[in-house]
Amino acid sequence: MIINRFCFWSRFFYRFTLYCCTFVSKQCTSNTGSILFLMHRLKDFIRRTYSGDHLIKINEIRYLPRWLVFAFDVALCIVALLLSHRIAGRLPGTIPKLIDNCTADIGILLCSVVMMGVFRTFSGIIRHSTFQDLFKIILALLSTTTMLMVVNYVAFFTTRTKIFLTPLLAIYFLVAVTILIFFRIIVKALFQFFIDYRHTSLRKRVLVVGIGDESVALARAISTNSVSPYQLMGFITKRSDSRRAKLLGKRIYTQKNLEAGNIDETIDGVIIINEIMDAAELAEWTNLSLAQGLLVLKSPNFENFTEPSEGITKIKKLQIEDLLNREQISIENQEVRQRHYNKNILITGGAGSIGSELVRQVSLFNPALIVVLDQAETPLNDIELEMREKFPNVQYKFVLADISNSRRMEQLFEKYRFAMVYHAAAYKHVPIIEENPHEGVLVNIYGTRSLASLSSKYKVNRFVMVSTDKAVNPTNVMGASKRVAELFVQALNDQPDNTTKFITTRFGNVLGSNGSVIPHFTRQIEKGGPVTITHPDIVRYFMTIPEACNLVLQAGTMGSGGEIYVFDMGEPVKIVDLAKRMIKLYGYTPDKEIKIVYTGLRPGEKLYEELLSDNAKTMPTHHEKILISKDARTDFDHICDSVSKITKAALRYDNFAVVTLLKEIVPEFISNNSIYEQLDVK
Repeated sequence: MIINRFCFWSRFFYRFTLYCCTFVSKQCTSNTGSILFLMHRLKDFIRRTYSGDHLIKINEIRYLPRWLVFAFDVALCIVALLLSHRIAGRLPGTIPKLIDNCTADIGILLCSVVMMGVFRTFSGIIRHSTFQDLFKIILALLSTTTMLMVVNYVAFFTTRTKIFLTPLLAIYFLVAVTILIFFRIIVKALFQFFIDYRHTSLRKRVLVVGIGDESVALARAISTNSVSPYQLMGFITKRSDSRRAKLLGKRIYTQKNLEAGNIDETIDGVIIINEIMDAAELAEWTNLSLAQGLLVLKSPNFENFTEPSEGITKIKKLQIEDLLNREQISIENQEVRQRHYNKNILITGGAGSIGSELVRQVSLFNPALIVVLDQAETPLNDIELEMREKFPNVQYKFVLADISNSRRMEQLFEKYRFAMVYHAAAYKHVPIIEENPHEGVLVNIYGTRSLASLSSKYKVNRFVMVSTDKAVNPTNVMGASKRVAELFVQALNDQPDNTTKFITTRFGNVLGSNGSVIPHFTRQIEKGGPVTITHPDIVRYFMTIPEACNLVLQAGTMGSGGEIYVFDMGEPVKIVDLAKRMIKLYGYTPDKEIKIVYTGLRPGEKLYEELLSDNAKTMPTHHEKILISKDARTDFDHICDSVSKITKAALRYDNFAVVTLLKEIVPEFISNNSIYEQLDVK
């Protein structure tokens, strides 16, 4: 209240003086004009003075000016000198002959000011004071005391008169150091007080996992940031020897406290630095936290940021991708780089999830040109804007086209003479293709045939096709169409006049890709549920988008052509468990706050996906996570004739004829939960 009143009256007198000076300086031509002018200015003055907010918002002050900090320090040194005189006056003993006390005090203060300027004790931001700032104060005052003592004894030995009382200098040093350090501690404490109680109800109360340097850096950034949406409540660690200690003035909880639920009930969540944890440790802390109904947040390592505020914005909710418990695939980048450096590269489906990531990764290898082809206009525009911003020195050509348009494709091959083709364009949504088999055939089969044939014709070095685990023992049209595409490129690879190496990569579901289950569950949870699952027993393999693209790039450098590469994807994930964990990560309780509803298997969907067919064998490669599937092959003339027949049926929109031909080409194709099951009976 006193500060606010002082602020108000200061502004009042300042404005009053300003308006008076303005009025006097005005040259008015008549007395009437002067009176009207005075009344107008006085009215405006009163209105502006009594309107607006005159409160000092301490928590919005960035930092005090350096000259003001210096002025505070000088004032505190004067206080310290006065206190030192009072203390020294009470000391017993004979006072030696001194020169004038006023002159001596001025000398002490001047020397203190000079040394504080030399050591720049005022340069740090007080609320962020560290031991280094406090050490500067000690050095400045110690230098002051030492210099004054030297001068004092020089004067004594030359004139037999002391300038300063020796005990006074020692007392001044101790008192000044104490006051200046105490001043900074008080400022830090007050600032922290205003931060902690500013919009407390709107800030999430969190614990930081760990007590190492990285965790302390994160905690300090949270506690000193006035706009942070989090309030630091303490730390939590597996160590049991720290339970009685405090860190940054906050309590340290143990893992046993969390397991027993023996933590403050007001705590909303925990923050984990996932960069310093392995997958098992991350999963352990996540499970413990979710079991207690706590929100789990992930943070980058704050030691990598020069500005703490930069890292605060990167604290996010833990994603399900972080909990795969899978070892990331590592890629031998040197060989991959050589395959792409200064080469023309074609990436079909380049605006999709896999294709766009391929574009990003290939751009790192300095190719001569990347042609990004897709039939989706808006996503193609998005990837163009992104790539031209991130890689301004890479040459791109963004082509809006359909891969089933063979004439348009040949124009591109003839013009750019590609060294590598990454074929990621495909229709992939099982229920939609089950209802529109002809469209799946035209893109997935005929489109692949056109691209593969042109690659062979124009002597492309390597053609890498992105396939799917749904092509193995398919139960739907989409999977069967991809299997036909696999058979065609394998057969073409074995042709005597072919020089292109045709390679197929086969993997499971990709986390975060367009239309995948993770974004679908995320939207449902954010809307408040329910989360829909087709069957309680359905399981799937998962991998991340970067992993999938790494596999594709690595496969492009391996083998002699004709191989189908499969990835060791670890253990399959039960979708219902995935959904429950995602619900908990959002801070809700499954089947209570967010319902889980089972809708039944969709047309063509099966409970278990496979990476290998029943009669396939695998061979190892030089990479332990990549295997070669030795699937049965077919005769090239036979597959060409079959593809021609099924393409004609697709152009007639004869869906039953299309599916019938698919089942002839792929005998293991058995429809599931589909209108085409009747064809299996026949």
